[in-house]
Amino acid sequence: MSANQSPVGKQPSATYDSAFLKACRREPVPHTPVWFMRQAGRSLPEYRKVREGIPMLESCMRPELVTEITLQPVRRHDVDAAIYFSDIVVPLKAIGIDLDIKPGIGPVIENPIRTRADLARLRDLTPEDVSYVTEAYGLLTRELGATPLIGFAGAPFTLASYLVEGGPSRNHEHTKALMYGDPELWADLLDRLADITGAFLKVQIEAGASAVQLFDSWVGALAPADYRRFVQPASRKVLEAVAGYGVPRIHFGVGTGELLHDMGEAGADVVGVDWRVPLDEAARRVGPGKALQGNLDPAVLFSSPQAVEAKTREVLDAAAGLEGHVFNLGHGVLPSTDPDALTRLVEYVHTETAR
Repeated sequence: MSANQSPVGKQPSATYDSAFLKACRREPVPHTPVWFMRQAGRSLPEYRKVREGIPMLESCMRPELVTEITLQPVRRHDVDAAIYFSDIVVPLKAIGIDLDIKPGIGPVIENPIRTRADLARLRDLTPEDVSYVTEAYGLLTRELGATPLIGFAGAPFTLASYLVEGGPSRNHEHTKALMYGDPELWADLLDRLADITGAFLKVQIEAGASAVQLFDSWVGALAPADYRRFVQPASRKVLEAVAGYGVPRIHFGVGTGELLHDMGEAGADVVGVDWRVPLDEAARRVGPGKALQGNLDPAVLFSSPQAVEAKTREVLDAAAGLEGHVFNLGHGVLPSTDPDALTRLVEYVHTETAR
């Protein structure tokens, strides 16, 4: 079942004709839909207020808090979709991996996974492990009505990198050493993570997600041949695991200009593009049959309103011939971004693309 067929399962019918889902399905839209990665987060004073004194992982496990944070940018910016507030390491925490999200650092793994014996720590994820997710989705879909809610998960390569390195890494030395030095163990590790990630996305779709995005934040560190050999099979397994639900599947990575075609071939309906490749060139690399998402440089929002509009116009012009386009930044909203700049950007895109 592709994302271009009628909705099946528990996809909320109220969202089916939204501009966002129409664009994902490459159908005519009333305007180019807009949402932002990290739209719910530190750029919003209301977010900082409700999160004050609450650790990140705990925040992700409180359904009412998750609901409030997820709704904040929808209220403020009038974006065309909400994205579920969580973190890519939540499913790892849920299955018992000893990790924490350190302020200013990111996810830190107490005991990295580097041997075959370590694989036993990666057990299957069940819906009961993340019951707070299901509860939060119930609250959110009632509040959002016709506004789509995007679910998400970290892709196997990025999760593996955190697990193997023990935290964020600039060069991924341990990750690549394992990948090249023991390709069989590497394949088994990514396969196990693909099962966990697929299960996590299924929970979100069955709870009410209208679309899902698979984030491969670190995969831009690989050459195309290595991506195809060592990563693509696991990403494909995740995306195929949720294909039968008929919800659009978005695949995004940073620094992945050379991987765009291969990432699309992994099974995405929508390929996310960072700011380094113009959307018309990205469309050529990805090939036909896919919508694209992106791709204004997040740093542009620190410039004048006139400069933001000029750069946004460039993105819209490059997207003019696309089969489907979802406007987004080329990565997440930077923490010190002026929220008013985001609100103006949404209004500008809606006005300029009104049909």
